[in-house]
Amino acid sequence: MKQEEKQGAILKKVLRRLKPQSPMLVLSVLLAVVTVVLQLYVPVLVGRIVDCILGAGQVDFETMKALLLNLTLVVAGSALSQWLMGEMNNRVTFRVVRQLREEMFSHIQHLPLSHLDANPHGQTLSRVIADVDQFADGLLMGFTQLFTGLMTILGTLIFMVRLDWGIALVVLVLTPISLFVARFIANRTYSMFKLQSEVRGQQTAIIDETIGELKVVQAFNHQSKSQESFDKVNESLRQASLRAIFFSSLTNPCTRFVNSLVYAAVGLFGALNCISGGMSVGGLTSFLSYANQYTKPFNEISGVITELQNALACAGRIFRLIETPAEKPDPEGGKAIQPVQGGVEIQNVSFSYSPDKPLIRNFNLKVKPGQCVAIVGPTGCGKTTLINLLMGFYEVNGGDIRIDGVSTKDMTRHELRSRFGMVLQDTWLRAGTIRDNIAMGKPDATDEEVRAAAKVAHAHGFIRRLPQGYDTIIGESGGSLSQGQKQLLCIARLMLALPPMLILDEATSSIDTRTEHQIQAAFATMMEGRTSFIVAHRLSTIERADVILVMRDGQIVEQGSHGELLKRGGFYAKLYESQFAH
Repeated sequence: MKQEEKQGAILKKVLRRLKPQSPMLVLSVLLAVVTVVLQLYVPVLVGRIVDCILGAGQVDFETMKALLLNLTLVVAGSALSQWLMGEMNNRVTFRVVRQLREEMFSHIQHLPLSHLDANPHGQTLSRVIADVDQFADGLLMGFTQLFTGLMTILGTLIFMVRLDWGIALVVLVLTPISLFVARFIANRTYSMFKLQSEVRGQQTAIIDETIGELKVVQAFNHQSKSQESFDKVNESLRQASLRAIFFSSLTNPCTRFVNSLVYAAVGLFGALNCISGGMSVGGLTSFLSYANQYTKPFNEISGVITELQNALACAGRIFRLIETPAEKPDPEGGKAIQPVQGGVEIQNVSFSYSPDKPLIRNFNLKVKPGQCVAIVGPTGCGKTTLINLLMGFYEVNGGDIRIDGVSTKDMTRHELRSRFGMVLQDTWLRAGTIRDNIAMGKPDATDEEVRAAAKVAHAHGFIRRLPQGYDTIIGESGGSLSQGQKQLLCIARLMLALPPMLILDEATSSIDTRTEHQIQAAFATMMEGRTSFIVAHRLSTIERADVILVMRDGQIVEQGSHGELLKRGGFYAKLYESQFAH
């Protein structure tokens, strides 16, 4: 009962998304009615044609000729209406699919990072691509065969009752057996298709992970382990798919067996009726044709039900993603900071990724406008977490972060993030031209501005050597560019946008020492008058910072300039000496 209610809830959500397509659905239903009526009229004409053969040498060719012409027109009309119905169903299905994908993609961009960090990207990818495709297949089959199948069953019953209500009653008595068999199997296949869909998502996640980090896999000779992991999930998918397909494939032969019993019963009772003179041979021909048409939709509908079980299982995963709570909505009438001075105050901030593992506790910091603040400390001490909180990627569990006296809780995310420019250790470039990637933060930038930013970032040299220069198209994540070249492009992007405040999280980690010194000089010029936060492991890059925050276990344990911290001989001095010890 619980499973039926769950499927019912999913079906309601699907129907809500079909509502805007109501005009086309109504037209499709009307075309289905026309198709079924014309198809059901065919056996009547065939029966009359048979009755034109009165005996040996007794054939009414004139009547037969007229009936054959009518039969041709009816078949042609049925084919045309069926084609138009298919066209309508295709349009409805793929409009709904397009809407779902757009809704999912839009929602993913507003999901909290905590959700994306906790779920494999391949699972999300599988829902947007594979699950939507499976859902579309089930929906299309439902439209194409479910409507016509139900109408065919109803229509044939009416025609059979008109021909002989006694034989029609025999057909009706045997019908529930076919329905019971189809329902019995369908109820057991939903959970199997759901499992198949989930395992398929796991497989997509492994493929996405392996391809994305193939260099690491090969560097550590991890190919065999990766293959083992893939083979294990692939075997699970094989077993889940075989179970789902095996049980669903029982539906058709089981219903065919029942339908054969119906056909045999109609033939037997119809033949006895013909012998007694209650029915003509043409009438029996029509009845047998109707019996065949009546039972055929049960086979189709059983197949449709199987596909719908799969489609509903996929739809459930789709709706779970769409219904995942998005980021907390921006405050209405969010406050703006004009002009931005760059003062930052962190008051008693607490944060943890997991409730049972506190990371930052009662954190306090006050940064004056225009100061350069360096953040150092061992891995896992909370450096990047602090940056994520500043940018609003994660919400603080307690306390407040204020920029120029305005709480970030009172600002829209766009207002907050437009004040910062970031260069991270992990580069991100999209498929497109070099120019498009540099101008991402300032789409209206001129070619001269883009080139100037690239020159300051020392990226102009390698860009000029590319086949089409700034018009060179790079693939996903930077294509064949080296990690250092990707990082230079990200720095050029920041140089072009020149936001009021800067965040540099290991911004030069993949760049050679000579280029790094040149870029550090460019950064120094750019940071003049701008509040800057620098996260660095190489302490030589932060010696000129106004304030150095030394973090450990989510707390500031030391604070001061480079010279002051060295004189104290504390934790920072030990970190510095460990990097330059001979």
